[in-house]
Amino acid sequence: MNNLILFLSTAATAAEDGTPAGGLLSLITPILSMVLLFVIMYFMLIRPQKKREKEVQKMRSSIEVGDEIVTSGGIVGRVVSIREDNVVIETGNDRSKIRVMRWAIQSNNTIHDDPAV
Repeated sequence: MNNLILFLSTAATAAEDGTPAGGLLSLITPILSMVLLFVIMYFMLIRPQKKREKEVQKMRSSIEVGDEIVTSGGIVGRVVSIREDNVVIETGNDRSKIRVMRWAIQSNNTIHDDPAV
């Protein structure tokens, strides 16, 4: 505690003399500003992105046979069968079937009732 008081009084004296204060305070200020910048970027950019990714993964894992989906390429179809990493969808009136990867599913247009927790 005495060292802190001594440091502050030395810094104040140096500031009054017009000489640069230097020392610990000049080292801490840029480090604190970098830490503050990282914290702000985490809460503004990284955290919301991770939340969106979790929601998309949950949507893709909850797809059932009969759901109407849209792929990232814009193909709209109804799910015919589901495998581990791919899904077979039926498109159009001619009932053509397309196999797409699960990661390519952009949205599920079928509304499901969430079970009560």
